[in-house]
Amino acid sequence: MTALPPWLPEIPGGQPYPSVFATVSGAHLYGFPSADSDVDLRGAHVLPVPEVAGLRHGPATLERTWTREGVEVDLVTHDVAKFCRLLLGRNGYVLEQLLSPLVVASSPVHEELVALAPGCVTRHHAHHYLGFARTQWRLFGRNGELKPLLYTFRVLATGTHLMRTGELEADLTRLYAYGPAYLPGLVAAKRAAEHVAAPAGPDFERDVARMTAALEEAHQASRLPERATADEALHDVVVRSRLGNGRSR
Repeated sequence: MTALPPWLPEIPGGQPYPSVFATVSGAHLYGFPSADSDVDLRGAHVLPVPEVAGLRHGPATLERTWTREGVEVDLVTHDVAKFCRLLLGRNGYVLEQLLSPLVVASSPVHEELVALAPGCVTRHHAHHYLGFARTQWRLFGRNGELKPLLYTFRVLATGTHLMRTGELEADLTRLYAYGPAYLPGLVAAKRAAEHVAAPAGPDFERDVARMTAALEEAHQASRLPERATADEALHDVVVRSRLGNGRSR
């Protein structure tokens, strides 16, 4: 796998608000970064009480993109309250960001959120992955590039695994059993170049349809709960983080 820049841990501490956590998402998390992939940093920050309780509210989301030493960095963080609302809203993106093993900055609040993550998982997360797969499949239909095709396979495999086991796994290379036998070859091709056309030969439409059906069936059969159970605990985390416990380490 492409190595991450050693200076990434410097970034969260240079932001305008205390960082709860910062992790790497995107292709690095999904198992198929290329040498010229950008680095997607995702996380949460803590707005101080005056910027939440007063007339002037601070930014619920911070976004910044820049290039350092030839590496494009895309940073997005949400205020801890917004982040927790997204967690409770069956949002697979933020769940993957929270549980990413590629941790750049952490804190006690981050550890609490990770511990509460299982209480945020519901069977309705399947809708997130089915919707994301449809979007990426349409994009592949327009540009024929390997990247959206791999994203399609990745989200279908991740969603099916989550519905069947209750465990989140975002790395496609750990989910090959859910997809066609040619997936390792596609991953190798993507690692070699960020923008490359998908190879001719395999019946991608057939395999995407099969994996979509598998996710839909897993959703129907899933024993995951109908709704999140961590809402009260997350409320407590947000309140305490506002009182100064959100600093990274």
